[in-house]
Amino acid sequence: MMKNCSMCVAATVLMIAAGSAILLGGMAAAKPAPAAPAAPAATGTATAPTKGFKVDPVHASVVWGIRHKNAANFYGIFREISGSFNLDSANPAESFIDVSIKADSIDSNNAGRDRHLKGQDFFSTKEFPTLTFKSTSVKKLTDTTFDVTGDLTVRGITKSITVKAENTAAAGQPLGGLETRFTISRKDFGITYGPGALGDTVSLIVSLEGIK
Repeated sequence: MMKNCSMCVAATVLMIAAGSAILLGGMAAAKPAPAAPAAPAATGTATAPTKGFKVDPVHASVVWGIRHKNAANFYGIFREISGSFNLDSANPAESFIDVSIKADSIDSNNAGRDRHLKGQDFFSTKEFPTLTFKSTSVKKLTDTTFDVTGDLTVRGITKSITVKAENTAAAGQPLGGLETRFTISRKDFGITYGPGALGDTVSLIVSLEGIK
């Protein structure tokens, strides 16, 4: 028996409808059915910003680093980043950064260490599932660089920080891009585990590509 496919079913329906129209050609056309009411907009789903760029998660990077036993810097990443941004030198007032990172996406290249980092000693990811940064003001420095002040929330603690961000996208192309490099104190966000083994200062590199 031949399997039905959606195209075949659609073609059959059109043929039946056409034949019916010929047979009933002398009859008055039926009144069209009233249009169904529009479905309500879904809530809780991400939408592209009206201005600026939506973060492309495939081309977004968040790299963190910390000194281990005062010997060498150790680096890891977060794998899941979302949000939107706009760095516009022509309209600085319309510039912003609004980014969210899934804490559970931390990757230190070691499964056992990742479980520790997700636990109570560090990010407590079940209790605090996201890390966020939301700008409160943006100051243009040059055509491509900006001082961005905003609220950084880690482990449920929010601190105002200022970072220097660079618009890395070439002028006239449809993609957006930014990069910022800065440091924070992990103690400011309640992460104090291993004071003899781990440094207090955490370095961060955030590089984002954006799409309309």
